[in-house]
Amino acid sequence: MRIARTGAELIDALAAARQAHGGLALVPTMGALHAGHLALLEVARAAAPCVAVSIFVNPAQFGPTEDFARYPREETADLEKLRHAGCDLVWLPSVAEMYPQGDATLIDMTGPALGWEGALRPGHFRGVATVVAKLFGQVRPDAAVFGEKDWQQLQVIRQLVRDLHLPVRVVGAAIVREPDGLAMSSRNRFLTAAERAQAPALYAALRGVRDAIARGTSPANALLAGRARLADCGFALDYLALVDGETLIETDIASAGARLIAAARLGSVRLLDNVGV
Repeated sequence: MRIARTGAELIDALAAARQAHGGLALVPTMGALHAGHLALLEVARAAAPCVAVSIFVNPAQFGPTEDFARYPREETADLEKLRHAGCDLVWLPSVAEMYPQGDATLIDMTGPALGWEGALRPGHFRGVATVVAKLFGQVRPDAAVFGEKDWQQLQVIRQLVRDLHLPVRVVGAAIVREPDGLAMSSRNRFLTAAERAQAPALYAALRGVRDAIARGTSPANALLAGRARLADCGFALDYLALVDGETLIETDIASAGARLIAAARLGSVRLLDNVGV
């Protein structure tokens, strides 16, 4: 496994990787890797013979009151996990490497970036789109793999690739869950024992809404019941909504491609989840 920390090292590593393997798939991460991340590597391996992983905690996508400073950073453990997972190349840029002095370009998104996370976290998707475009420009992958847990982010990246005509195939990977249903996330470690025991109720509420709609309950009534259930379970709910899966526009019709999306807090931890309808 080759490790690159500078642009020059990355160019050399990519040249060697492509000579040895041909096509390349990128898995962008912010580190603190868990089984969900490693599952993305398996999807990437099916997409291309060479797998590269980037680890970069991107300051541009964190708001001034968000958890950039405490976001877990575990480089040694991450690299060991990637070696065992058969990763070919790791890109570990610094903030100065990604945002050099004089950097003057940001990417503002509309479309699927509007509403939900885009409304609650102003500037978040500008940071995401900008850093992903930089990563694609640096690594030039044939495919890139993103988890479906951050459903809105996945649609924003797909829109970015379409709009800028980037030669990258964006692959969505299914959510990896704990045995009790909680979607895996690097932030789950910040849950207290009591909060961790309660956290699977978010997924249970989503499934409850989905199943009620399938039985013929109107989406509006099913969502009201789901929101009440989460409030009773101690969640501070940001949203629980039925949206078009591609545009993220709210809908009251459970049509093909619709998605139930949710974001809620337990204590200091903000959880995201979603299910197809």
